[in-house]
Amino acid sequence: MTRAFITGVTGQDGYYLSKLLLEKGYEVFGLVRGQNNPKIEFLQTELPEVKILTGDLMDTSSLIRALNASEPDEFYNLGAISFVAYSWENASLTTDVTAKGVLNALEATRIYAGDDISKVKFYQASSSEMFGKVQQVPQTESTLLWPRSPYGVAKVFGHYMTINYRESYGMHASSGVLFNHESPMRGPEFVTRKISLAVARIALGIQDTLSLGNLDAQRDWGFAGDYVDAMWRMLQQPEGGDYVISTGQTHSVRDYLEVAFEHVGIADWKKHVFQDPAFLRPAEVDLLVGDATKARSTLGWAPKVEFADLVRMMVDADLQRQRALLG
Repeated sequence: MTRAFITGVTGQDGYYLSKLLLEKGYEVFGLVRGQNNPKIEFLQTELPEVKILTGDLMDTSSLIRALNASEPDEFYNLGAISFVAYSWENASLTTDVTAKGVLNALEATRIYAGDDISKVKFYQASSSEMFGKVQQVPQTESTLLWPRSPYGVAKVFGHYMTINYRESYGMHASSGVLFNHESPMRGPEFVTRKISLAVARIALGIQDTLSLGNLDAQRDWGFAGDYVDAMWRMLQQPEGGDYVISTGQTHSVRDYLEVAFEHVGIADWKKHVFQDPAFLRPAEVDLLVGDATKARSTLGWAPKVEFADLVRMMVDADLQRQRALLG
């Protein structure tokens, strides 16, 4: 039985990746910082087969202990402080976890593997936010990185450190440069889930308005369930590499609003939505759209869920949740 170790296991991607690997017959171990994480109970209820280990990305020794306990064939490093807006409020902590945490994970893997560096295949969750002030449209694996947030800068560090360990030690280490990927499991602080939740509540008469930042910001949005399949495919290759994972299509926040409100029968959404300068980024990323040609040709990967279907999926999930709360 193949064994996988996942940091960030209680997050959106951790959930979908765990589910995928369990379906493939893997034994799955997930790292959590402590027992006070409110998401642990949900994970244990939904995916009780996942074995929980404690540790911290900022503590290399705890990562080594977790690796010794799980003895993984594959290490998926998904753990990070991933909310971009928060990274301006706490750039230091974001750097410690999202940047240095990758170094700690790589070093722990190298120490655990010892003389057999091929013992563990390593996946690093890189991000389209690394492109920031985009220098090329669409973005590919060779596009110059120009991050525009402390989060993006931290991800660039982790990305290049993963490449360095691959080139320096011969480690099977891959980075997935994932463009925005969403699902009903997304946290409500992210704009897509913030919208789907608000639309559900407005449709049910629970609230009236929604405050957002830049409605013209454009993103390449896909379904998280599709994207974790790409992660797995990377670690099945004979050697590590870097891959852009994206749909190749871009949509604005306005597009998302239109599909979401239309799905609940509200044609004039503008009377419900207000722009609040408090939600504007200090340095905006206006257009992110990826070219996943390498992933399609090398990994045989392609997204399955279309943008509009993703939006409707998220709205339906929040409608169901809100109705359950109403009794």
